[in-house]
Amino acid sequence: MGRFKDFLKSKFYILKVRNRFSPEVQIGQRNLFLKYQNWKSKGVFPNIKDTGFRVFSQYEEDGKLLYILAQIGMKNKTFIEIGSDDGINSNCANLALNFGYFGLFLDGNQRSITRGEKFYGKYPHPWMYAPKFTCAKVTAENINSLVADAGLSGEIDLLSIDIDGNDYWVWKALKQVKPNIVIIETHVEFGMRDIVVPYDPNYVFPGKHPVYHGASPIAMVKLAKSKGYRLVGANDLGFNFIFVKEGLAEDALPEVEVESVLKHPSVKESWKRFEPIKDWEFIEGE
Repeated sequence: MGRFKDFLKSKFYILKVRNRFSPEVQIGQRNLFLKYQNWKSKGVFPNIKDTGFRVFSQYEEDGKLLYILAQIGMKNKTFIEIGSDDGINSNCANLALNFGYFGLFLDGNQRSITRGEKFYGKYPHPWMYAPKFTCAKVTAENINSLVADAGLSGEIDLLSIDIDGNDYWVWKALKQVKPNIVIIETHVEFGMRDIVVPYDPNYVFPGKHPVYHGASPIAMVKLAKSKGYRLVGANDLGFNFIFVKEGLAEDALPEVEVESVLKHPSVKESWKRFEPIKDWEFIEGE
């Protein structure tokens, strides 16, 4: 009976996923994309806070990324997602499955990578030019070679980083590609302090403490500015910061202050989790 229930659950899951790249979903998103572009031609720019929705992303990142891409353009339809799991419930899946994007899903869990390869080998259709999958523990030392080995270089549309660890250090080290958009997990638990957990190439979540990793919002913005990016928004919960390359759609996507994306009640509640590690080693953002 247990196996039968698992079978039914798996079939229901696939049905739900398939519905997310149905013609109706694709048409609706493309119409919205064109509407944003039409508004842009008239100088009408919605607040990015109001553009979020979820198709494949964990939260409402799909909608915000679609709005940003309508402003800056889908230039070469390429992406890299670091910490992708199986690449299905991810920040880049909607672009791959509904807009024909190609890219790299990179994760350290072989079972997730195998599951993703199997899924993209079937859906949305077996003749789709499927994204690449690479299984590896990502470090500051190997990120450029991993990306180069996947055949990616230069300008890409989107970089997503969520590895529950050295996110800050991996982005800092990445030189092989120049993304137009970067979405990266940021530790709101650190509050408005300018701090980063020191780099540890051997780090594996949860480490010594599940909150002791990553970088604060202030430190992540400093890194972004040093690399030529501005903060334009975040997911509603405030921990996935979205950056856009300077010089792209500045009227439609103005720089926002860190405090403006940390308004959700959960952010202030999360500050309590910093207390047990407040005297641990940190360094200032670079």
